[in-house]
Amino acid sequence: MSNREEQRTIGATDEWAYAPVSTLEGLLQRGRGLGAVSAPGDPTAGGFVYDCIRRDCRWDSQVDERPLYLARSVRDLGLSPEPVVALLAGGEDDCERATGVLELLALSGSVEARQVLRSYVREGEHWVDVLESVAARWPVPWWDDLADVPRSRLTGDEPLLWRSEPWVRWQLGRPRAAVRCGDAPGGGGAESALSSRHLLLLLADPGAADSAKVNALRALAARPPEAGLIPLVPSLLTADGQWPLPLLSRAVGRLGPLAVPAARAWVTDTRPWLSWTGMTVLADHGDTCDLPVLLGSLDTHWQTRTWCGPDRLAAGLARFGPRAAEAAPLLRRFWLRTPHSYERPAYLKALAAVDPDGLDRAYVESLWDCESDARLLGIASAPDVPPVREQLGRLRDDPMEEPEVRSAAGVRLVALQR
Repeated sequence: MSNREEQRTIGATDEWAYAPVSTLEGLLQRGRGLGAVSAPGDPTAGGFVYDCIRRDCRWDSQVDERPLYLARSVRDLGLSPEPVVALLAGGEDDCERATGVLELLALSGSVEARQVLRSYVREGEHWVDVLESVAARWPVPWWDDLADVPRSRLTGDEPLLWRSEPWVRWQLGRPRAAVRCGDAPGGGGAESALSSRHLLLLLADPGAADSAKVNALRALAARPPEAGLIPLVPSLLTADGQWPLPLLSRAVGRLGPLAVPAARAWVTDTRPWLSWTGMTVLADHGDTCDLPVLLGSLDTHWQTRTWCGPDRLAAGLARFGPRAAEAAPLLRRFWLRTPHSYERPAYLKALAAVDPDGLDRAYVESLWDCESDARLLGIASAPDVPPVREQLGRLRDDPMEEPEVRSAAGVRLVALQR
């Protein structure tokens, strides 16, 4: 199988392909646990790790986790942090990736990483982002003495994002106007005061502004299910007719089983957005007669190498348990191959529900996965064998690890030792 199906567009014309999943490079790019396990002793591993830090290999940089996985690789392979430090001098994205790795290395005991980031706060271009990042992760004494730096470096033109550390502790910056807890700036509008009947009339009005309709959808999404929304869904597009209105999926999700009959028609629509809206309703609330449609959609995602969205289908199939066992081969392929690491835990959960036999190796590998949710699955279900106990101990004691993962590993170890 070629790499063509796993290309990702980096810029307007630049394309880059993931290495085959059968290689160490491909495993590291995807954040697979097998990559972390296989790297020690391989002379090529260090170069691949550095490459994954220099080039963002995440399919979706908003949700796919990598900093901890890469920082662990740097530490465990005994690699120099210098190539990572060099990225701080690059653009904002390069600086962010380097910071994510270096701040974790500092937690693991790297004095150099800690000093480099502190120096960057004093002198670097993207110092505000770095300062906020380390303040969110490091102990207070590691950054509290830097309070004089922003007093001398702030120009007054920075975005007003002063609700987090270190700004709260130092009482620096200009806070935004008070917003009630739970409110979104600019959210709600006058539509929130309308009755549900009037909200539906507004949504049906072709002359109403998009902003008013979005506010109406927001209001409906916060109320009990309103069946009158269902026939309007196919027409709730932006003024240019190209996209569904923002918050439509949230409002449809509120409908629950009420939307199932309509969703069975939506999935056959030629408009991808409406077809997918119907598919998500069937995944969440359909019954066994909808299994063929869900299985067909999962297969289409595989054939087209569409990596975003199969996790939703996987969760839906999991609801049917062994009745959806036919999905198991596809779910295994997605778990093995997807570059979208955020979705990997969903495939493992679905496999456990529809066909749990033979998952021990997947659970063991997940203990080294880049995704914290995957590590939690491994902690809960990996078999009691010496390598598992050893890794549980490492996860429990690793100062870089997420608190929830450390705690879960400790609890599992205690249970195994009884």
